[in-house]
Amino acid sequence: MMHIYGDSISGNCLKVKWVADLRGLPYRWIETSVLAGDTRTPDYLAMNPAGQVPLVRFDDGRTLAQSNAIMLAFAEGSNLIPEDGYLRAKMYEWLFWEQYSHEPYVAVARFHVHYLGKTVAELDPKIVERGNGALKLLDDSVAGRDFLVGDRLTLADIALVAYSRVADEGGFALGDYPALQRWIARVEQAANIEA
Repeated sequence: MMHIYGDSISGNCLKVKWVADLRGLPYRWIETSVLAGDTRTPDYLAMNPAGQVPLVRFDDGRTLAQSNAIMLAFAEGSNLIPEDGYLRAKMYEWLFWEQYSHEPYVAVARFHVHYLGKTVAELDPKIVERGNGALKLLDDSVAGRDFLVGDRLTLADIALVAYSRVADEGGFALGDYPALQRWIARVEQAANIEA
């Protein structure tokens, strides 16, 4: 059986779990706590020298890291990846943007505030500014539409809902982004994510 090594507090790990669940893929979840140092053990580093979660170990022993790469592998051949070449490229655009311009700010703020107990005032102001900028861009992008790409749920939505839905835990005021809040609720319903 496939094994997914993930930390349940991590949006990057949960989005992999959500795709596996949506696809009905059989797997064993192995809770791997970053805070407890589980990703720094010799056994784990032998599987993933980067010492990060999530990580999947397939039935044949091969491993794959990086949340968006894992989601793409899990969603291969499904309607979570658009068939149309342009729409597929737009989905990739959002996946790349998520890891470069959203997650480093929204998720990092959440980790420091919610899990390390820092105040928002203690964060680098650029993290807060860029996190709000990312949430505003998303809010603008989903205003008047149901999903980010085309007319149905794709990996772009799953990737970006993971940390957007808990942005308030990083000190971001989700109430400032009403279109984003409506989109979060739609994606949670479409992807069977518990609110």
